[in-house]
Amino acid sequence: MRRSNRLILTLLAGFALASPLHAERTVLAPVATIDAAPTRALETAVFAGGCYWGVEGVFSHVKGVQLVKSGFTGGPNNRRVDYEMVSGGNTGFAEAVRVTYDPKQVSYGTLLRVFLSVIADPTTLNQQGPDRGTQYRSALYPLNAEQGKAANAYLAQLSKAGLWRDPIVTKVERFTGFQDADSYHQDFMRKNPRHPYIQRWDAPKLAAFKTMFPALYRDKPSA
Repeated sequence: MRRSNRLILTLLAGFALASPLHAERTVLAPVATIDAAPTRALETAVFAGGCYWGVEGVFSHVKGVQLVKSGFTGGPNNRRVDYEMVSGGNTGFAEAVRVTYDPKQVSYGTLLRVFLSVIADPTTLNQQGPDRGTQYRSALYPLNAEQGKAANAYLAQLSKAGLWRDPIVTKVERFTGFQDADSYHQDFMRKNPRHPYIQRWDAPKLAAFKTMFPALYRDKPSA
């Protein structure tokens, strides 16, 4: 790990300790009324929902998910970025995850439901937990027409459901490619369960997922 990256992680740990005790409020979102029909044996979905440690950490415990990668999306497709650049907040990129899943075991609509129930608060603009800036926005990045139809329909469904006090601000954005984050960011929750940020902000999300979706929870995380 480069010194500058170590400094960023240290600052994040300090921020976690100084922040309120609870992660974002969880809400049991409804089952999607419109889902995405599978187009292949293994599907891929991309989500941005704040710091990718927790997003990856929860999705890796979903039955049917084969692989989750932390990285960056949402910016120009011809620009290469890294953690430090994206953390500056002016690249247009967001921290995100790429989820590979078996649609025979879990659907895209179910992943949307998990994401917006326990991972990301869909009512906070450019903010998740203690992290603020466009790089921490919540957004959906459909990779095909089926996912696009399902994502737009689900956000509309949630807006009408009235489960949140504030308006839904999560957006569907055009997918411009995905860049993997450095190796030390992959499987960060599993490798660093005692990290203060993980304990304060991300472990509660995983616990909420296990409680709210017991039939979907898998104890051993995917790769």
